[in-house]
Amino acid sequence: MNTLVSVALCTRNGAEFVEAQLRSILDQDRPPDEIIVSDDASTDETLAIVDRVLGTQPPGRAIRFVILRNAVALGVTANFESAIMSCGGEIIALSDQDDVWHPGRLERVLSEFEARPDVEFLFSDARLVDTEGRDLGLSLFDALEFAPSERERVHSGDAFGLLLKRNLATGATAAFRRALLTTAMPIPEPWLHDEWLAIVASAVGRIDAIEEQLIDYRQHGANEIGVQRATLVRKVRRVLQPRGSRNEMLARRFGGLAQRLESLGPLVRPGDLQRAQVKAAMEADRAGLPTSRFARLRPVLANYRKGWYAEYSSQGRLDLIRDLLQPH
Repeated sequence: MNTLVSVALCTRNGAEFVEAQLRSILDQDRPPDEIIVSDDASTDETLAIVDRVLGTQPPGRAIRFVILRNAVALGVTANFESAIMSCGGEIIALSDQDDVWHPGRLERVLSEFEARPDVEFLFSDARLVDTEGRDLGLSLFDALEFAPSERERVHSGDAFGLLLKRNLATGATAAFRRALLTTAMPIPEPWLHDEWLAIVASAVGRIDAIEEQLIDYRQHGANEIGVQRATLVRKVRRVLQPRGSRNEMLARRFGGLAQRLESLGPLVRPGDLQRAQVKAAMEADRAGLPTSRFARLRPVLANYRKGWYAEYSSQGRLDLIRDLLQPH
């Protein structure tokens, strides 16, 4: 089966690492059919490096490429949306600028899609490495505390319920069928591209996790989006941080999700639509909690009795405590 595969790679001042990433893509056991690079108004040598690496491919092995050059920075999500919408492949693999793909990544992902026509979206584990590419001794799934029971839930087809709680699909490891774009685009603010694509795919079809480390996921100070393990200290700090705009952002996200799923009608499983609506109602309620901690007690306990914290919040009772104690 000759499936066309595109890579959507986004850059922004990535001169330090982008060449290694591009070469890892070009050296895939099963190379892509095209590479779409969308540069978000870089001010360093990123574009010169991209031009050189892609423009000097060996004759006879050259992969089609397109370089989109944003005069004004769009931001991570809009930049990825631009790159994705420019892809012509039936399968689209996402790529950050600073990672390194293992040689078999595309072949492994493509074989999964070909064997499972019901799967819309795949994401994988990754090896976490430092700036120099040294193994940090921790996998991405371990850092995300992606528990065996949660993995089994994803494998069994109920990823949607988990993704209502928290994102587990890291874009740098993700690939999906082009058909997903008809339901997922455009990406509404304030969603990140990978979170949105994964949760919409899980509502209209099926997604799954590949429990193999298919890339080196680099951790460094300039990461637009990296990963940090949720230690006890970090969890306590979250409780003590001011509420700020976080709750309003979550309310906007899930209100937008519920609206999109409602607009898709019979493409969405009725039970998933109902869960999305309850999640949206929960986040709207949390965003509207009173400034006074004492006044929050009754509505927070009412939501607890409804089972909302257990079913729909990422930290369960810790989120309940956060809603009660966080300064406004």
